Amino acid sequence: MPLTIQRLISRLSLRQLQVFQAVYNQQGYRRAADVLGLTQPAVSAQIKQLEQALGQPLFEYVGRKLYCTQAGERVAESIESIFGELKTLQTDVDALKGQLSGDIRLTIVNTAQLVLPYMLTEFLQLHPAVNIKVKVVNRRKAIERLSDNRDDLVIMGLVPSERPLTSLPFLENELIPVVHKDHALANETNIPAQRFLDEPVIMREPGSGTRLALEQFCLQQRLRLIPNMQLGSNEAVKHGVLANLGVALLPKLGILPELKLGILKQAHVEGFPLVRSWCLVHPSARHPSPASAAFVQYVQDNLERIQTKFADMVKIEV
Repeated sequence: MPLTIQRLISRLSLRQLQVFQAVYNQQGYRRAADVLGLTQPAVSAQIKQLEQALGQPLFEYVGRKLYCTQAGERVAESIESIFGELKTLQTDVDALKGQLSGDIRLTIVNTAQLVLPYMLTEFLQLHPAVNIKVKVVNRRKAIERLSDNRDDLVIMGLVPSERPLTSLPFLENELIPVVHKDHALANETNIPAQRFLDEPVIMREPGSGTRLALEQFCLQQRLRLIPNMQLGSNEAVKHGVLANLGVALLPKLGILPELKLGILKQAHVEGFPLVRSWCLVHPSARHPSPASAAFVQYVQDNLERIQTKFADMVKIEV
């Protein structure tokens, strides 16, 4: 090994590389310190030691904005490779011990937040060394991430048919028309769909799967849909209905407490509920990591149990 490399190794530490990566990703010393649980001076000291070891400045301020130097960009590339190799090493060593490990980068649409925790509990008990990193987005962002191949797995409904995707449907997502308990439609039956839609309708933002499902239904049935209010999450839409600002279409799983308490009512609208499926999705050409393949296999092996569990949860009189 060349002497210069030996000297470099003796002066570098993985901690310095970790701190550099945090500053690089967070684009600032203070935010990196918050992420790492360090003080800002401690972060600055680690970066200074790394710069001294390499003999190059890695970051510089222009005005009040922090920029990465050309040398810093090269270091960032190397660190990504080094940490990737370390993860592979850990996975391989764990495999020799008969233990599954590794990261699963999992993106889920907003509505899937309701079901994911119940799916992960037993899987992580079986494989405690697996680390699952979850990102929550709307359907539009999920499709973008699939196109960019940024995740191991995506949980979503309404899977695009024009893309080469492998999809495993695992659970029905029942979308129901919801009104406030004091609403005029709360106790009526056989409500025409257009009458329900003529009420002030509270909807999700464009790109939401729930909104798309309603828009597709209205298009197929030639119904008029004019949103009265647009909100950025199902939770916000739910509170809009609780405030009696209008009616909405919401995932039944997300409003079970309010339905059981009777403060929200499922309206008996013709053609509803709309039933879609949550699906576990990945690009067909992507070779799954051992951890993500194990999660897909776990879901496939436990489809009946998953479906029964959630079917029992939604058995309430509305």
